[in-house]
Formats: sequence, C-alpha cells, structure tokens
Amino acid sequence: MKFYKLFLLAASGLIISLESKAQLPEGFKAEVEIQATGTTNKVVPFWMRSNQYGSVPLNGVSGSLLGRFNKDYDSKDQDNKRLIDWGFGFEGRANGGKGSNLILIEGYLKGRLSIFQLKAGRTKDVMGLNGDTTLSSGNFAVSGNALGIPKVELSIPDYYRIPVFGGLFSFKGNFSHGYLGRVKIIDSIVVNTGQGQTVYPIVDNRPVTYFHQKSLYVRLGKADWKLSLIGGFNHQVQWGNEKAAYGENFKLSDLETFFHVVTGKTYGSSGVPTSKIGNQLGSIDVGIQYDFNSINIILYRQSFYDVGALSKLANIADGLNGVTVKNKLFEKQSSNFQWKKITAEVFYSKNQAGYPWSKFTKSGDEDYYNNFYYVNGWSYNRIGIGSPLVTSLQDLKNGQAKSVYDYFVNNRVESYHLGFEGQLSSWEFLTKITFSRNFGTFHTSIYGSSTGSIRNPQTENLFIPVNQLSVYFGLSKRMLNNYVIGTNVAFDHGDLLNKSFGGLLTLKKSF
Repeated sequence: MKFYKLFLLAASGLIISLESKAQLPEGFKAEVEIQATGTTNKVVPFWMRSNQYGSVPLNGVSGSLLGRFNKDYDSKDQDNKRLIDWGFGFEGRANGGKGSNLILIEGYLKGRLSIFQLKAGRTKDVMGLNGDTTLSSGNFAVSGNALGIPKVELSIPDYYRIPVFGGLFSFKGNFSHGYLGRVKIIDSIVVNTGQGQTVYPIVDNRPVTYFHQKSLYVRLGKADWKLSLIGGFNHQVQWGNEKAAYGENFKLSDLETFFHVVTGKTYGSSGVPTSKIGNQLGSIDVGIQYDFNSINIILYRQSFYDVGALSKLANIADGLNGVTVKNKLFEKQSSNFQWKKITAEVFYSKNQAGYPWSKFTKSGDEDYYNNFYYVNGWSYNRIGIGSPLVTSLQDLKNGQAKSVYDYFVNNRVESYHLGFEGQLSSWEFLTKITFSRNFGTFHTSIYGSSTGSIRNPQTENLFIPVNQLSVYFGLSKRMLNNYVIGTNVAFDHGDLLNKSFGGLLTLKKSF
C-alpha cells in the first residue's frame, strides 16, 4: 500500500480517537482535517496554492493532515465585549507523498484591552481594502499568499467610532515589527562618486532582516447611515541589514535607522547612495459602501506605490479595482439555490510610470515587487507576499524571456477576476475564475527599464505577451456530529504558467 494511503488511514483513525476523547474547556475550539490531493504535470494549480497563507499540498499524489486549536475572545458583540480578554491560535500542516514536510501555518497569542489589541506570533493576515478576502484575487501589499511573517503587532483591529460629531468618524489601524530571518541581498554595492564608480563588497549577503508595517483606515458615516466612505493607507518595509551592506559608511544608529524606516525619510552619505532605507511599498485605498435592504455593496480601489511614482500620480493608471455584493437574505431564503457573495475585480499593473511618455520621476519605473538590494524582492521564503497575479521566477513557464535582475519576472499584468460563493441544496460552493494578459517586466520590454532620464531599451530578450486562465471550484457539506466533507478542483490553461489540473478531497471534524 502506498504511503499516502497509509497516511490517510492513520489520519482517519486519529479523528475517530479524538472524537471519543475530546472534552474541550468552554471557549476553546479544535479541528482536525485530512486531505487527499492529486495534481498533474508536477504542479499545484494556481488557485489551490495562491492566497492560502502557505497552506499548500505537495504536487502529484499526496495526503495531508491539518490540526487547528484556538481560543477567541469571549464575545464578538460590540456591546458585550470584556474590557480585558485574551486568545490564542495554532494551525499546523503535515504533507506526505513523494516527499514530506511540516508547516506551521499559525501560532500566536493575543490580548485585548478595550479597543486595543496586542498580538505576537505568526497569523493569517492580509493588508489592504477589499470587499472579501476569500473571493478577492489578492491585495497588492499583503494578500495572504505566503506564510505569515512572525511579528509583534499593536492594533485597533475593528473600526472604533469616535464619540463626537454623532459618531461620524470611525478608524482602525496597526503598527507591527516582524522578523524575516536571513534574507539574500546583493553581493556588492556600486556607488557613484566624484571620481567615478566605487564597488563596495558585502561581507554577509544573507543578513538578518526585519519587517515593518503600519496602516490607518478611516470610515465616514454614522451608525444609522446606509452610505459609508472609506479611505486609508498601508506601509510595509523590509529592512535592518544596512550595516552588512555598507559597513562603516552607514552612520545611522539603530534608533535613527528605525525612524527613517517608519517615516520613509531618505538617507545617503559617502559610500551610501541616497534613497529610502529598505524595500518600501504599499497602497493607498479608497472605497464606498452602501447598505440596501437586501444586499450590501462595496466599491474599492487600491493604488500602488513602490519607489515613489504615486506621489506624482505618474503610475495612477495602475491599481486594483473591485466590487463585492453580499446577500443579506442568505440563509433566510428557502430555495434550493442561494447566492451569498459575488466579487469582481480588475487588476492592472502594466503602466508603472515606465513608458517613455510617462511623467518623469527620479526613481524611474516602479518595477513592482522587485528590488535591486533584496535579490528575491517582495517575498517571504521565496513566495510572493503580495498579489499572486504577479509571477515569480519559480512559477513561470519555461521559454519566456526573463532578466537576471528580476525575481518577479512578470509584474506588468492586466487581469479580470470573478469570485462567487453560495449554496446549492445542502452543499456550499465557492468558485474563482481569473483571466489575465501578461507582459513581463520593463526589463524585458522594448522600452527597457528606467532610472530618472536613463533608459535601457531592448531589442533582444523580449517577453512575449501571453494569456492565462485559472479556474477553481469547491464544494463542501456539513454532516452530523460536526463533520464536513468537501472536494475542490482547479486547473490552469495558458502560456504563462505550466498547464495543470488538481483535485482534492477533504474530511473535517470540529470539536
């Protein structure tokens, strides 16, 4: 009998054993899930691996065991929340097939004092304004595509209504410090001096690197209004290894460096090119929400910034635009078919202020997610932190042009996405359909990359624009005794990613 069959038999036995013994304290929850997966072409399809918080099966035929254990705050009712409360969460995944691995998906402690929350560990987080994180194609800044970055975070996680002006204004936000581990950077720094160029070798090209994140979102609208306006920003930075790169030429103390990171202030000295410290990016988001009698609708937009073009509106054509409609009568209707939520999005990142006719910026084209200093760009453990629609080197189909300077080899994308969730008889379903046109990067375009007035047009090594279609469909059904059975299928067709098909069977038990 093959390993994965033994694996699933053992996992099934574990569920039966736990069911007979599990007696959890009040407020605690546990869940065990087993999965059997099969994929073709040695690839896990796009929507089976994207925006899964790093919880991904092995390719080929495999089995997986997932365990979850958590305690949440005692009440989510705004009027009955405890002043002080605490919680924790754990989720782990074991994969077995042609290979095997163990993955910590979540592991955190959290505490609440009034409207404030302090949380430490690895969590399933996203960052950015959208209508529904489950159905979305993914936020620009943090989409839940990679494993969560371990961090300590102080936040106001839920909108707090300021008790003035009749409660017209509400706000939420966060401030985090995280740990990315040892991250690959370049081998040497080239600095322009009055006497020409000087090359400074880097002693440690895999130094310890940190993560900074903050956000602030404001909602305009009283509690009894049907209309709400939302606006805000988020800011992320990879940083913390400047001494490893520049040595004694880098004069800032740790506290001064952190101040530059938080404020986005530029720094330069002899032997250190003037720029912002670390790899900084994020989005500025706006939305409008209206609460009808039977539906709730939200329209939203995320505008991207990476190296500064947004401050001049030079890349304003780029952004994530979306609409989500939620059915407020879901589960109140008696028909066999009910729709729950619908999300439609357009993701456009093709402009980047990189065309010869674009508005001039000193920083040149944005080159989203790539960074001259961090070899693997905006990634964590080589998996993209932001939108999965931007393609990394390891996911690109062989045969396309790519630049040695790019880890994200396709960041000029025009994508159309639909997510749909509902219920058919006693089965819940969820589907995602994504079609994209893909244009590589400016490094692999006829226009070439740019920095200020310097441009490097290309005649060779050109990315050929290609189409890509990725589809996902999932079904699940709740059974007696807190069992849930389910099945998911997904496939990729096109010339950007390797063609693949995948299917997955699940059995889940809650305690």
